[in-house]
Amino acid sequence: MVTVNRQTAVKKKGRGPLFNRINKWLHLWLGLSSGIIVLIVCLTGCIWVFHDEIEGLLEPETKVEKQDKPVLTPSQLTAIAFQNYPDKVPAYANYQQGRAINLTLKGPTDEGRRGGGTLMKINPYTGEVISKVVRQKDEVDFFRFILNGHRFLWLPLEIGRPVVNYGTLVFVVLLITGLIWWYPKKWNKSTRDKSFKIKWGASFKRVNLDLHNVLGFYSLLFLLAIALTGMVYGIKWYSEGLYWVTSGGEKLAEYKRLESDSLQAGKHYSPKQAMDLAWNKVIGKHPESMGFYYNFPDISKAKSSINITVYPSAGQFYNSEGYTFDQHTLKELKREDAYSVAYANASFGQKLRKMNYDIHVGSILGFPGKVLAFLVTLIGASLPVTGFLIWFGRKFKKKKGKKGDDTGTGAADEVADKPAVKPRPGVITKEQEPVLAANARIDRSYN
Repeated sequence: MVTVNRQTAVKKKGRGPLFNRINKWLHLWLGLSSGIIVLIVCLTGCIWVFHDEIEGLLEPETKVEKQDKPVLTPSQLTAIAFQNYPDKVPAYANYQQGRAINLTLKGPTDEGRRGGGTLMKINPYTGEVISKVVRQKDEVDFFRFILNGHRFLWLPLEIGRPVVNYGTLVFVVLLITGLIWWYPKKWNKSTRDKSFKIKWGASFKRVNLDLHNVLGFYSLLFLLAIALTGMVYGIKWYSEGLYWVTSGGEKLAEYKRLESDSLQAGKHYSPKQAMDLAWNKVIGKHPESMGFYYNFPDISKAKSSINITVYPSAGQFYNSEGYTFDQHTLKELKREDAYSVAYANASFGQKLRKMNYDIHVGSILGFPGKVLAFLVTLIGASLPVTGFLIWFGRKFKKKKGKKGDDTGTGAADEVADKPAVKPRPGVITKEQEPVLAANARIDRSYN
């Protein structure tokens, strides 16, 4: 007659400590409920990481070798724009060394950044117009489509943004609960192999489990960094709380658009003069900058100001420096938010906030960091898929697998990689039963 150690059976049937049961429950159901969100956000994120490089490959004509002479001034760009589109005015320009200047024009019917407009790509040294594209209102190109999916799942903004933001928060919880579930109770050669290695020669079920557990562990810290920096852009209480903690209790100052003194309109400089003078002042301080962004003052709005940002490093934004000027008096206007402080003079909390985007896309480590961000977000996209397959296989698996068949979905597959347990005469514990059944070694003489 088979006898079972009652204490062992009760321990097994007890389903482990309460904490572990709660942790597993959270990981399972939060994963199932947020899987599609994580999949889309991670896939679009890994595409967006290399959007500059991909655009460069698709538009080789926009590559311009660096020359030992200054780039075009704002007034020169304005003249080029007027020659091509007399009914439109420049709105803003951005540039990365080695590429053409992107100059966006707005007409009477164009409103805001998404209200249409014309994009001109111009050689920064000769003024040659490389390409012109007229965009309709709300028209999106491929990478804008990718970014829209990444930020709000192509849903209405007021619906999609909270879904993505709190879906990312759920993903952070999943990473933590996954680590707790992954951590072995005992460390030995068998558990080390299962925790850190993928057994490629095993069944699909085992390989899928390893892909989820092992790749999830190796990418954990990087995915946490990407997710936590992503939430800065969407969850206000988290963004303010993170800044408060990292700055030693300082309150995060809100970004405020600085305005020109409209009472000074027409008394000092024309918008065209002010734009060139402001540009010369900034570029004189940063002659070696690798890129810039600036807006032209809106001549229809007397309070519109001039904003110029320079980027000392190619492809990085954390050490950028921004300047704001009154378009009428050329007086420099001072902002008080974390991004307005020069990186060299910033506190730890301000530096971390200025590095947030570069950490999010991996560019904080240069090109190798972007490769790393691409790979870990690709792994992040795979986790909902492999996790679902694990749950589906366990939920709907066959009650009995084929004897000795490691490709089945029954008990044999569950324990194919466990060491064989030798049955003790007269006693078969619940832990031993599936192992013995899987290997067809139950000795009927003990019954």
